[in-house]
Amino acid sequence: MTTAIHQSLDADGILLLTIDVPGQTMNVITPEVNADLAAAVARIKTDDAVKGAVLTSGKASGFMAGADLKGMAAIFGDGSGGDPAKSKMANLFDGVYALNKQLRELETCGKPVAVAINGLALGGGLEFTLACHYRVCADNPKIALGLPEVLVGLFPGGGGTQRLPRLMGVQPALMYLMQGKNMSPQEALGLKVVHEVAPLAEIVDRAKAWVKANPTKGVQPWDEKNFRFPGGVGMASPAFAQAFMAGTAVVGKQTSFNMNAPLAILSAVYEGSQLPMDTALRVESKYFAKIVADPQAGNMIRSLFISKQAAEKGARRPRNIAPMSPKKIGMLGAGLMGAGVAMVSAQAGIEVVLLDRDLAAAEKGKQYTADRLAKKRMDADKAAAILARIHPTADYADLKGCDLVIEAVFEDRSIKADVTKKTEAVVGADTFFGSNTSTLPITGLAEAWSKPENFIGIHFFSPVEKMPLVEIIVGKKTGPEAIAKAIDYVAAIKKTPIVVNDSRGFYTSRCFGTYVQEGLALLGEGTVPALIENVGKQAGMPVGPLAVNDEVGLDLAYKVGQATKKDLGDAYRPGPGEAVIEKMNELGRFGRKNGKGFYVYPEDGSKKFIWPDLLATVANAADDQPGAAAVKERLMFRQLVECARCFEEGVLETPEDGDLGAIFGWGFAPFTGGPFSMMDTIGIANVVATLDRLAQRHGERFNAPKLLRDMAAAGETFYGRAAAKKAA
Repeated sequence: MTTAIHQSLDADGILLLTIDVPGQTMNVITPEVNADLAAAVARIKTDDAVKGAVLTSGKASGFMAGADLKGMAAIFGDGSGGDPAKSKMANLFDGVYALNKQLRELETCGKPVAVAINGLALGGGLEFTLACHYRVCADNPKIALGLPEVLVGLFPGGGGTQRLPRLMGVQPALMYLMQGKNMSPQEALGLKVVHEVAPLAEIVDRAKAWVKANPTKGVQPWDEKNFRFPGGVGMASPAFAQAFMAGTAVVGKQTSFNMNAPLAILSAVYEGSQLPMDTALRVESKYFAKIVADPQAGNMIRSLFISKQAAEKGARRPRNIAPMSPKKIGMLGAGLMGAGVAMVSAQAGIEVVLLDRDLAAAEKGKQYTADRLAKKRMDADKAAAILARIHPTADYADLKGCDLVIEAVFEDRSIKADVTKKTEAVVGADTFFGSNTSTLPITGLAEAWSKPENFIGIHFFSPVEKMPLVEIIVGKKTGPEAIAKAIDYVAAIKKTPIVVNDSRGFYTSRCFGTYVQEGLALLGEGTVPALIENVGKQAGMPVGPLAVNDEVGLDLAYKVGQATKKDLGDAYRPGPGEAVIEKMNELGRFGRKNGKGFYVYPEDGSKKFIWPDLLATVANAADDQPGAAAVKERLMFRQLVECARCFEEGVLETPEDGDLGAIFGWGFAPFTGGPFSMMDTIGIANVVATLDRLAQRHGERFNAPKLLRDMAAAGETFYGRAAAKKAA
């Protein structure tokens, strides 16, 4: 069997346990780690030659990154095996409790155990260290220690919800547990999470020295008779009650109680803090088993961790094409989007020729980067080096030597064609050209480039420096080299790529637009604006649909609508709520940009508020207002049906791209794992039934596509189909 924890006994009787999981760049918890830990604990307890132990890592990358999220079933099981006399949930509990039990046996082995933390220790990695009696951490401010499981729908299941509050107190521990925050070694020292910070070269010797000097200190503080929580704990403590009152309120505000993990953390800490450690750990495992059993955690892990990592490692990159990372790019347009692209490119070490209609406009685009670097208080030399890579110009001749050119000019076909042709005249058609259009089909735009196989869509999201997604759009004639070039560029600037096929609005703009449009439809029907906005947020969207429209610009929405109407001609069908946009445009209410849209933006900078005359201006208030559940259903299912249509039409090729694009592109409720995970979880037959009901009442925009009906009849899921396709 493969060894994951190597044992070495020194002359002082100190057993050095070095975690070095084979085949992994970073240590993660695997079945082999669990088995080796059990064997090591058994030796510590029974071998008289062992006086104590020190745990450390054999990898320079860090101590441990927690459980292998790709192999959760192998670590915990799914409850389907085990004791046939027990329920599935009881067997699942046994699986998740096994690690907790092993770590508890480590800390109650009767001999001193120290840990030398050489680097990153997150999740289960930190929980390993907390089960040791003494913790020495390398003195490196870049080392991250934390329990970030809540960020992927889980929570600490290896004793973290019980040991962390007993070390730092309930209130500060809840802050770290609920937010998934990391701490530096010095912060951990101050919070008493580690006992000592030392130079990297000394940490193992320091840990051994403590074990040697404390042969009888193999007892955790919480196992001492008179142990008390830092800051006090118990029902009689006001601070204890306040911590959970505040924690519950924060969960409600931040998640609208949509996420399971934060509530499970609160419950595990609340109950466990009033119990002996052995019982407390069983309580934690009870809640952890419930979290693992619910589809929410699996969906979030798949989309927010596994699919995201795979995309960033080039899952959609065409094979057998040599790396094509750009050294110098041209950026056409120095507005908000172009300036942002220039900034992230320069930060990645890429030279940028930033071109606009005149030098002043280009210089303004460069100043965008200077202003944001100043706000970060970046080292002056580093900031200067980044700015030196951005070369503002108004002369197309300066684009010579660029191996990739991206345009982000006004969303007008003729303007884009003009800058495209001027660029090709300088750099030649063999250069790769990317358009940052958010709605115009790539195939049509590529007609302005004489070698369309080198033309591709590279759709960024605003603000570029903050938004993690880039949507790569493949036109009908786009070649594999252009796809590879775009993906390599996205990797260089450390963004997450999805690859979609050409259509009007592509995937993200098209599907996100349905959320906004359904909000407009509700408003046009006379629904109270506050109800629309609040329900949108409660459904898990970052902001309400009316607020989003204000941010994008109501005038832009109007212009895009007019351009679409012109392009489609007789095939154009007015969308619901279109009259609302036309009325707002007529009134000169363009959104945040001019301080008045669906919201009012006070000149003194105070908080925005819904325009009091909005409903009376665009519609008559309905006498029978819809319930919150009905509004939520319309806002979410309008997005789901459009996502399904994109899959049916071939705009999307994988559910992974669909879920990543939705979550990271337009903020689709992350707790669902994305629209395709959400449909799989609801059940395709149930999705179709709901759409049929909505279509009958609200119109054909809710009509279920044939793909969904076929999948419902066959009992299929999107991810099941994808897995079968890969297997074939």
